[in-house]
Amino acid sequence: MQLYIAEKPSLGRAIAAALPGPYHKGQGWIRCGQGESATVVSWCIGHLLEPAEPANYNPAWKKWRREDLPLFPEQWETSPKDGVRQQLKVLESLVEKAQTIVHAGDPDREGQLLVDEVLRYFGTNVPVQRVLINDLTPAAVAKAIQSPRDNREFRRLSHSALARQRADWLYGINLTRFYTLSYQQQGEKEVYSVGRVQTPVLGLVVERDNTIENFEPKPYFRVEAVFTAQDEDADQSPFKATWLPDESLGDHLDDDNRLLDRAVAEQIASSVQGRPGSITEARFRDRPEAPPLPLSLSALQIEAGRLFRMGAKAVLDTAQALYERHQLITYPRSDCRHLPEGHYEQREKVVRAIGRVQPDLADACDQANLNRRTAAWNDKNVDAHHAIIPTSRPSPNGKLTPAEENIYGLISRYYLMQFAEDAVHREGKLTVKVGEHRFRATETAILTPGWKFLELKLRESRSEAPKAPLPRLATGDPVLCNDTSIAERKTQPPQHFTDATLLSAMTNIARFVTDTELRKTLRETDGLGTEATRAAIIDTLFKRNYLYRESRFIRATDKGKALIEALPDSVSKPDRTAVWEATLESIRQGEADPRAFLDTLKDEIRGFIDHLSPAPADSTEAPQHVHCPKCRAPMTERDGKFGRFFACTRYPECKGTRPLEDATPQDGTSQAPIPCPHCFAPLVRRKGKKGWFWGCSSFPGCRHTVDDVDGQPATRLRNST
Repeated sequence: MQLYIAEKPSLGRAIAAALPGPYHKGQGWIRCGQGESATVVSWCIGHLLEPAEPANYNPAWKKWRREDLPLFPEQWETSPKDGVRQQLKVLESLVEKAQTIVHAGDPDREGQLLVDEVLRYFGTNVPVQRVLINDLTPAAVAKAIQSPRDNREFRRLSHSALARQRADWLYGINLTRFYTLSYQQQGEKEVYSVGRVQTPVLGLVVERDNTIENFEPKPYFRVEAVFTAQDEDADQSPFKATWLPDESLGDHLDDDNRLLDRAVAEQIASSVQGRPGSITEARFRDRPEAPPLPLSLSALQIEAGRLFRMGAKAVLDTAQALYERHQLITYPRSDCRHLPEGHYEQREKVVRAIGRVQPDLADACDQANLNRRTAAWNDKNVDAHHAIIPTSRPSPNGKLTPAEENIYGLISRYYLMQFAEDAVHREGKLTVKVGEHRFRATETAILTPGWKFLELKLRESRSEAPKAPLPRLATGDPVLCNDTSIAERKTQPPQHFTDATLLSAMTNIARFVTDTELRKTLRETDGLGTEATRAAIIDTLFKRNYLYRESRFIRATDKGKALIEALPDSVSKPDRTAVWEATLESIRQGEADPRAFLDTLKDEIRGFIDHLSPAPADSTEAPQHVHCPKCRAPMTERDGKFGRFFACTRYPECKGTRPLEDATPQDGTSQAPIPCPHCFAPLVRRKGKKGWFWGCSSFPGCRHTVDDVDGQPATRLRNST
């Protein structure tokens, strides 16, 4: 018996439909054909297995305790996921009977692991083949299953996915417990999750929010002048030009070369008013612009976020419905923007289908030049999957929702652009020199729209009188400055992130990396997360109360800001995480060892836990509170038999109390908690025979002491130097 294992039921049904009948459906499987030649198609339902919980490795790890960290499993284990155990049992019985297995997971890193981990879990030794299905239309599925490959060719892809999965477990479990326990020492009860990708994404939002909050607008000045040609034979149409910053005035310019001094602006304006000058540079050209490539998932999410104000997850879910339910588009979780060269032969069927599914694009389909071939078709740039494009299916499976119509239309437009002419821009530039000052005028206009007639505009541009074209002057032509003006403007802060701009930042993370060499490397292996996970990462940050929405903008909550302030830059900045993504890609290419990658990560985690004091417990900027003399958690006022008093907020776990008049005690508990260098429990200031010292609040469990220097523990002084 041959067994196909698809990633999900919809793909399984599509494969069965492409195989010869008769068909017999069972619980979680479909048999195609009869007798010994019969083929059975079954499926996963996403991941059927997940990394085992810490308690599976060691029962003591079920409880969150600082002394158990770091948690490093000696032998990795997986566990069946709740809710899909029945399907796992179905697969187990089928795998036992199979003579050959065909792996039909989605054509990406996670799709490879998803089926491979099931086969490893059952310990099967039969031959395994691999089929890559990007398109669920019957013809495309039939073609894919006729070209199977040896599954061993994809083992590095599986290694990369497994390394990612284990890295996430190590990093997330250990750092989440470490920082959550640190906050609990201050009375916090929430979980402070830390993730390999989610935390740097949160860091981007927090940094942007802080930049806006601390932004101080500054005035700057723009000097403009109006010129006309002096030569009677030249075009004497007046044109306006803007002053170009000069290095000699560097003291009056900001980092963006904006002029900050009005007096200097007035001096420039007066020095050129009414004076002759000459053209030092004249350039005019008609520049062709090729159409943009078809869409990847990130490009689709960014465009849909900008045009339709759709969240990243909503775009992915909508695209998934168009792929699975309606079979109107190809595989949506793609990071590629190119197409296989063989796919060019299907262009007529695809264009015809677009016109039938979306009638408002019928005219564009009729005008498509199907003899045109852009750079989109290139086998060298296509790996496991290709760009997202419409399929040749001429109708949906039911009525499309407005969101589905928008996404299908957007994907279709980018496909049709490949068969439209280049857009042609008319560009002009004149540089004028008057005395020691230079001015520049530019002109840009669309001469021929070409593919741009398919572009969707966010809003109709306001009707403005078209700007007059620049006079066609030549280098050396004399001109006269007829008039000058000074425009005062103010610097503007950046905008808060939206779904579209945050996705763009995750995709082009090199822009946010400070290290020059690292930035250069990341331009080739760019991105926080993958095409398939970015929407889920953003959604997770909302669910964990790190982000919230303010109209269309994404903001960080106080909890999110507090966590980022507590973390070292190596955790909250994108540099290291982006390098890990690059390493995972190197593993996929066979250029890096997954075991070495995980060993390096373990060393980093040890460093975080063994050598870093959590900032929340060691921040001199934290608000001053009365803290419990027993556990150092914040205290609150309560009513008792003998009047009001301070009680520990962790009651009844801790029964520490303090009189109200002792609100600023000498034992140091009115200060922010300071962690013990040995066990990280809060230190308490105590007085002994030889004077003040700092002892661990976990005494007698921990007997570590620290010298007192002017009311501060010596450990804090060392950490601050």
